[in-house]
Amino acid sequence: MIQKPATIQDVARAAGVSAATVSRVLTNPSLVSDTTRETVLQAIKSTEYRVNQAARNLRLQRANAVLVLVPNLGKPFYSGILAGISEEFSGTDYAVLIADTDSDPIVDSALAGYFLDGRVDGVISLDGGVRASALQECVDLGVEDRIVFLCEWVEGQKFPVISSDNAEGARLAIRHLHDLGHRKIAHITGPDGNVLTTARREGMVSERARLGLPAQPEWIIRGDFSLESGHDAATRILAMDDRPTAVFCSADMVAFGLMAGLKSGGLRVPEDISVVGFDDIEMSEYYIPALTTIRQDRHGLGRRAARVLLDRLKNKSLERTPEVPIPVELIVRESTAPLRT
Repeated sequence: MIQKPATIQDVARAAGVSAATVSRVLTNPSLVSDTTRETVLQAIKSTEYRVNQAARNLRLQRANAVLVLVPNLGKPFYSGILAGISEEFSGTDYAVLIADTDSDPIVDSALAGYFLDGRVDGVISLDGGVRASALQECVDLGVEDRIVFLCEWVEGQKFPVISSDNAEGARLAIRHLHDLGHRKIAHITGPDGNVLTTARREGMVSERARLGLPAQPEWIIRGDFSLESGHDAATRILAMDDRPTAVFCSADMVAFGLMAGLKSGGLRVPEDISVVGFDDIEMSEYYIPALTTIRQDRHGLGRRAARVLLDRLKNKSLERTPEVPIPVELIVRESTAPLRT
């Protein structure tokens, strides 16, 4: 059986240091202490690691590939975004590679390793679950300008972020329901700790307060952007004594699960309860009833993120400018109706 060659991550594990430290020993040893340097050199010897010339030429961009990190490729939301990214990179020298992170936190050395092993020149991450320590390794390597966050991001970091105006989308949803006469409006959130969950919930809360709408704690229901969480929320709503007349869902998939659960429990949408989603994935127009939702320009989001990364790959000294969130749009369909008195 052929033994797999050791990687720089193997050396880092053997030495008990980060991959960035191993890189510094190989490329700029004066930046590390004698003790650390000796430890890393011993680890290189014990693992029989052969220095990857692509890693030594890290700044020469010779991989001609970019990596897109996706939390869950099975979700239809990402199809339009990936199409936009691919379209923007078509005609360039860069191949687009896609990795499904399965929403697992990206651990230390994993992200820096793509650069150190010479596999990619840049990264677009749709996954906001990257650990701050993993991002710091990329900063230490000097490749922070080659990473762009798309849709999701990591709070407290200075990487470029391309996103929709999530808070405004939530405000549009609540305003629409209010204009239809609804005053008792529930919200099914995304997963705890997710930046989109926070932005959409804050937009919902601020608009509800501005309009003077009542707020019951039980009307805020935890979800996770999935069909199952919407269906579970329907069970909770059906059991409420003070039942809402409308629901704003954090994602279209949540709305589909909710409507199926409400129908099973004997409630009609929109006659008995109105439902608004978020994303406007393809299925929204064809679901029965067709879903009123907040449309994100998914194709435009993908193209803009790709364009930002391309600009940074071509011009490392490019001045950073804050990215303006891409506007969203309320799409009114059949799942919302005036309140029946």
